[in-house]
Amino acid sequence: MSTSYASLFGRMRFGLARRLLYLWVRSSRIGDSNEELDIDAQQPVVYVLPYRSLTDLIVADRECVRAGLPRPVRAPLPPLDERDAFIFLSRERSWVGRPDPRGQSPRLGKVLEHPDSVQLIPITVFWGQSPDSESSAIKLLFAWNWVGGRLRKLLAIMLHGRKVRVHFGPRVALPELIPTALDPERRLRRVNRVLRVHFRQQRAAVVGPELVHRRTLLKGLLHAPLVRAAIAREASEKGIDESKAQAIAARYANEIASDFTYTIIRFLEVVLSWFWNKLYDGIRVNNLKRIQDIARGNEIIYVPCHRSHIDYLLLSYLLFRNSMTPPHIAAGINLNMPVIGGILRRGGAFFMRRSFKGNQLYTAVFNEYLHTLFSRGFPVEYFIEGGRSRTGRMLSPKTGMLAITLRSFLRSSRRPIVFVPVYIGYERVLEGRTYLGELRGQAKKKESVFDLFRVISALKLRFGEVAVNFGEPLALADFLDREQPDWRAQSLAPDYRPTWLNETTNSLARQLTSGISAAADVNPVNMVALVMLSTARLALDETSLARALDRYKALLQAVPYSSGVTLTALDGQAMIKHVESMQMIGRQSDALGEIMRLDEPQAVLMTYYRNNVLHLVVLPALIACLFQNNPRMKRDQIERLVMGIYPYLQGELFLQWSEDELPAVIQQWIDSLVEQQLLREADGQIHRPDLSSVEFVMLSLLSRSIIQILERFYMASALLLNYPNGSQTAEQLEARCTIMAQRLSILHGLNAPEFFDKTLFRQFIQRMTDEQVLRVDDEGQLHYAAGLEDIAENTAKRVLSAEVRLSIRQVARSAEAADSPAAAQ
Repeated sequence: MSTSYASLFGRMRFGLARRLLYLWVRSSRIGDSNEELDIDAQQPVVYVLPYRSLTDLIVADRECVRAGLPRPVRAPLPPLDERDAFIFLSRERSWVGRPDPRGQSPRLGKVLEHPDSVQLIPITVFWGQSPDSESSAIKLLFAWNWVGGRLRKLLAIMLHGRKVRVHFGPRVALPELIPTALDPERRLRRVNRVLRVHFRQQRAAVVGPELVHRRTLLKGLLHAPLVRAAIAREASEKGIDESKAQAIAARYANEIASDFTYTIIRFLEVVLSWFWNKLYDGIRVNNLKRIQDIARGNEIIYVPCHRSHIDYLLLSYLLFRNSMTPPHIAAGINLNMPVIGGILRRGGAFFMRRSFKGNQLYTAVFNEYLHTLFSRGFPVEYFIEGGRSRTGRMLSPKTGMLAITLRSFLRSSRRPIVFVPVYIGYERVLEGRTYLGELRGQAKKKESVFDLFRVISALKLRFGEVAVNFGEPLALADFLDREQPDWRAQSLAPDYRPTWLNETTNSLARQLTSGISAAADVNPVNMVALVMLSTARLALDETSLARALDRYKALLQAVPYSSGVTLTALDGQAMIKHVESMQMIGRQSDALGEIMRLDEPQAVLMTYYRNNVLHLVVLPALIACLFQNNPRMKRDQIERLVMGIYPYLQGELFLQWSEDELPAVIQQWIDSLVEQQLLREADGQIHRPDLSSVEFVMLSLLSRSIIQILERFYMASALLLNYPNGSQTAEQLEARCTIMAQRLSILHGLNAPEFFDKTLFRQFIQRMTDEQVLRVDDEGQLHYAAGLEDIAENTAKRVLSAEVRLSIRQVARSAEAADSPAAAQ
C-alpha cells in the first residue's frame, strides 16, 4: 500500500483491482446528498476511512465518481502537498487481526496544519447489513470482534458483496474542533477520537448494536437483581420452591423475547418488496433525513399510529431498505400464532400480554427485558394506541409502555432516548371492511393463520399509495427538563417510582399522540371523503366536487396544520379520477352532466378515511358552523365561542395547540376564510356570504365535516340535564348516549357506525371531568356544574339547527321517561 495511486503504476494497479472487484460487487450510496455535504469545489477535500482496506477504498472511489465528487485516489488541491486524498484512521495488523487504533496517520497530521481550508469527509463502507454476532458459527467467523483483517474482508466480499452501501458523513468542522491553543499532538488525538466516535455511532445506526445469543440474553434477564427479587417474592407468596419460581420466570422470558435474525429480515425484504409492489402503487417516505441525523448515538423509540397489521412490517422494511437498523417491535400475544409468530419473532417482534395486572413476576421480567433493549441501544417500536383504530381516528393512548420506558430511563439515562412519532396513511387499508363490520356490532375476529389467505384474495383490489411520515423527534431528557426540572437530582434506584410518574406519562402520551397527528398525510381518498360525506345525499355534481376539493386544498395550504403535514399534489379533477379508479366512488350521468355519488357501503367505508385527517380542518369547520345560524359575528365573539368548545375537540382529535397558542390560530383561520371569500369582513364584523352563493354552499360543506361531533356533545349534555344531578354514573351516561345516538342515526338516516361509538362518548365524559364541568362523587355518581345548561344551549344555538336540537331533546326526554319508575311498572 506504499505506492501512491496518483502515480501511473498506482493508477493501473488500482484500476485493475476495481475491475476485478466489481465483477462481483454491487454498491450504492446512502446518507447525505452532495448539497447537504456542502463541499466547496475550490478547496481541498480529504476522505477518512475507519481502517486500512483496499476494497473499501475502491468502493469509496467508485461512489465518489458516481456522485461527481473529487476522487480519493487523486491529489487534493493546494495548499495540501499530498499525492492522495484519503486517510486510513487505523490499520489492520495481520490477515486475521482487528483494526489497530494505535498510531496516527502522518497525512492526518499534515491536514490539521490547514484546518481552515481542508474539508475532511468521513466515509463508512458497509458490507451487507448484518449484525456483529449471531448464533450461527459461520457468521461468527466474520464478525467484527471475532476475526478481522483480510480474511474477514474476503469473507465479507464473498457473502455480502452484492449489497455494499457507502455512507458519506457530514464534513468535520476542524476550526471549531481544534482551537489554535492546542499543540499539534493534542489536536491529532482529539480529531482521532471524534472520528472514531463518528464511525462507531454510524455503524450502530446502520447495522445496530451487537446481537447476543438469545439464550445468553434470557440467562442474563433471570439474574438481574429486580427479577431475582421478584422470583423470591413469587416463591414466598405462593409457597413454592424458588427453582419452580425461576422456571416460571424463564417461561415468561422465553414467551416475551424476540429472536432477531438478519436472515429473516433479508428474507422479508425480498418477500415484502414483491408484496408492496403487488398491493400498492408506491410507498412515499417523508422526513426520513431527520431520523438518519439522530440515529447516531441515540436510542430511538418509534411510536407509529396503528391502522393495520402490516404497520409492523412496513416500518421495519422501510428502515432496512434505507440502511437503518430495524426496530424490536412490541406485538400483542395474540399474534404469537403457529408459523406467523416464529417469523415475526425472528423479524424483531417481542410479545406482550394485554394486561400485567396481578402478575408481579411477569411484570418484572418484561420490564427488565425492555430495559435491556434500551441499555444495549436497540431501536424499539411500540404502538401507544394499544390496538388498531377501527374508526380511522387516533385512539386514546395507553400509557403502560411509556411508563416502563420512563422508569427505565430514570434508572439509567446514560444513553439518550428519542421518541419518533410516525404517521402511516393508506389510501385503502387492508382491514377496512372488517373494521366497519366490528363497529356495526359484529364480534371482533381473532387473528389466525388463515388471515393470510384473506390477504391474498384482496390482491385483486387496487390499494393506491401508502405514505409514511416521520414526525418531529422528541428527546426524553428535554421533555423531563420541561416537565420535572429537578428529575436529575432525585433518587434513581432501580425500583424508583416517583409520585409524578403518572401525570408526566400522561403528558408524554398526549404530546406523542399530537406529534403523530401533526405528521399526517392528506391523500386524494381523504379529500374526497371529507367533501362527499358532508353532502346531504352523498352526491355532488362533478364540477362542484372538483371545485370543493381545490378549495379545501387551498385552505390546507394557506394555514398549514404543521410543517410535517404532507398534501397530495393532484388537483380536484385528478383526485376524482384517482378515487374513481380505485372504485371508491361511483358516477351517474343525466341530461345535465356527471354526478359523483357514494353508495351505502362506500359511504360507510369513507368515514374511516375522512377521520384520518379530520383534525386538520376542525378549526375552520367549527368557525364555519358558527355562521350557519348567524349572519354576522365579531372576531372576539368567534374566538370566545371556539375556545369554549376547543377543549372537547382537542380531547377527541388530539389537537396540538395549547390554550395560549389558540387565539392566534383562530385569527389566522378567519383571515384565510376571508381571503378564500368563504367569509367577508365589513364594518368591524365578519359576515357570511349570500345564502344563494357558491361560497355559502362551500362554507356549509365545510361546517358539516364536524357536525356529528357537535351533535354528540349536545346529546351528552342533554342527557345529563334531563336526569337529576348526581343520579347517574359515567357508565350509565355512556350507555344512554350510545343508545340515543343509534336511535338518532335511524331517525335521520345516518349510516355512520362511528356516530354511536361508545369510546367517543367515554372520551367526552372524561374530558368534561378534566375540565371540571363534571365531578364524580365517592359513590361514582356524576354531578354537573351550575351553568351547564346555559353553556350547552347557548353553544348549540350557534352551531346546530333548531331541528337537530329539538330532535335530540325529544329523544333525551324519551330516554328519561323509559327509565322512570312509572315506565318500569
